Amino acid sequence: MLQKLFIQNYAIIASLEISFSKKLNIITGETGAGKSILVGALGLILGERADSAILFNAQQKCIVEGNFSIAGRKDIHQFLTENDLDAEKEIIIRREIGANGKSRAFINDTPVTLAQLKQLTSLLVDMHQQFDTLELGDNDFQRAVIDALAGHSDLINKYQTLYRAYSNTQKELAALKELQSDANKASDYNKFLFKEFEDIQLKENELEKLDAELQILGNAENIKSTLSKVSYQLNENDEPVIQQLKSLTNLLQSAQNHHPAIPALINRFQSVQIELRDIAGEIESLNDKLNFDAERIQWVSDRVAQGYKLLKKHGVQTTAELLAIQNNLQQQLDKVLHLDTDIAALEKKAADQLKEVMQQAKALTANREKQVAPFEKQTNKLLEQVGMPNARIKVQITTAPLHISGADEIEFLFDANKSNRFESLKKVASGGELSRLMLCIKSLVAASVQLPTLIFDEIDSGISGEAARQVGIIMKALGNAHQVIAITHQPQIAAKADLHLFVYKQEKNGKINTQVKVLSDAERVDAIARMLSGEKPTITALENAKEMMAS
Repeated sequence: MLQKLFIQNYAIIASLEISFSKKLNIITGETGAGKSILVGALGLILGERADSAILFNAQQKCIVEGNFSIAGRKDIHQFLTENDLDAEKEIIIRREIGANGKSRAFINDTPVTLAQLKQLTSLLVDMHQQFDTLELGDNDFQRAVIDALAGHSDLINKYQTLYRAYSNTQKELAALKELQSDANKASDYNKFLFKEFEDIQLKENELEKLDAELQILGNAENIKSTLSKVSYQLNENDEPVIQQLKSLTNLLQSAQNHHPAIPALINRFQSVQIELRDIAGEIESLNDKLNFDAERIQWVSDRVAQGYKLLKKHGVQTTAELLAIQNNLQQQLDKVLHLDTDIAALEKKAADQLKEVMQQAKALTANREKQVAPFEKQTNKLLEQVGMPNARIKVQITTAPLHISGADEIEFLFDANKSNRFESLKKVASGGELSRLMLCIKSLVAASVQLPTLIFDEIDSGISGEAARQVGIIMKALGNAHQVIAITHQPQIAAKADLHLFVYKQEKNGKINTQVKVLSDAERVDAIARMLSGEKPTITALENAKEMMAS
C-alpha cells in the first residue's frame, strides 16, 4: 500500500507531499492543474524513463519518493531477501534525476538497477491508464483471472512443481540422447583403436624391458667374446690372476711373524681371492647362459616395432601412457553400453512424471471450466452497469501442449453489439471499452487475490450519468479490499471517495506551481457541486453533491 508520496522539482511541482488512504483515493482538479503530472511523477519510482527536461528548476535534481507498507506481502519480502535488501514492514523507494539527466534509484537507501526497481514495483502498484490495456489482451493475464476465481493456487503450485521436474527430466534425457549420438559416432573408431591394444596385449613396462633385452641380444657375440677373455685371464692364462694372488699371499705368509701389520694384509689378499673367484664364477655362468638367438631377436624386434608404432600413433613415449589410453578407451566403450540403460531408465521416469502432470493438468482444466459460466455472467452484468449494455464477454478454453500453467489456452472474446460474433479482445474492443472491462474484471478478482495498489488514470472518459455512478460503486467496493487511487472528472465517482485530493495551481515567486490538498466534507460538497454545474455551483448542485456522497 502506498502511504506517502513526496515529489520535488518535477514538471510544475516545486515540492509536494501527499498521504493516501488505504481505501479509495480520488484525485480531482481542473484540466491542466497537474493531476496526470502526479501519475507521471509516480511513474518515475515505478522505473519509467526520465530526463532533465522534467526538472522544475534546471539547476537542481528531481526527487520522487514513495513510502509503501508491505506487511503480510510474502512475495515482496522474498524479492527483498533475494536481492540482499532490507526486508522491513515498510519500504522507501526513491528516484533521483540529476540536472545532467543521470538517474539513480534506491530501495531503502540501497542503490538498485531500473530492472530491479521495475520488478519490485510491479508487485506494489498496478498502473492502469486510459489506453494502457495491453495486459487485458494477454493470454497469461486472462488465464490468471480464471485461476484467481477458481482459487486453486495450491493445485497450480503442485502442478508447476511436477511440471518443472518433468521438464528437467526431459532436458536430462535429451542431453543423454545427444551424448549417445555423439558417442555412437566415435564408438566405431574407439573400437578399432581398442582392438589394436587388445591384439598387442601390452604388459606394464614391457616395451622398456624389451628394448633393453634387444640391446643385449643384438650384441650377444661381442659380449660373449669379452666375457671369455676375462674368464681366461682370471683362471686359465699361463699366469692366471687368481693364481698370482695366491702366490703373493704365500710370500706374505713367510714374513707374517716378523711384522705385526702383515697378517692383516694377508687377510685382505685372501678376501680379494674369494671375491675374484666369485666374479669368475658369475662370468662363466653369464657366458654359459648368453647365446645368440636369431628367432628371439626377431620376435623382440617385431614386438618393439609394434609398440613403437602405437607410441607414435598416440603421441606418447612410455608403455604406462599407452596402458592409460587403453583404459580410457575401455571406459568410453563401457559408457556407450551404459547409456542405453540410463536412457531407458530416464524414459520410464519421464513417462511416470508425465502421467502425474497430465492428471494435475486435467484437474486444473476442470476447475477452470467451472469458472467460465459464472465469470461470463458476472462480467456481463457489470458491463451493463458501467454503460455497456450491449457488450458481452466470452471465455474460450482450448487444449494446448503442456506448459508451465497447464494444458490450456484461455482467451477472452468480445462482442460489443450483441452481434454474436465474438472476436479477440485485441481486435475489436476500443480503449474506453477495454478500460471499463478491466475495472469490471479486477473488481471480480479482488476478492480472490491480493492485488497491489490500483491506480486508474481517467479510465472513466466517455461515460456519465448512471454509468459513471456504477463505476463509482464498483471502485468503492474495490477500495474496501484494496487501495485504489483514481483520477477522475466524474462527480459520481468523486462522491465515493474515502479520501478526496484536490489538485490546483498557484503562483509562487513568479512561477506556476501545482499543489494538492485533502478536502474536508464541506469542501468535497463544493468540489463535487462544481463538477456538476460549473464554477459557481447552484443550490441544486450542492444538494445533489450531498446526496451523491450520502448514497
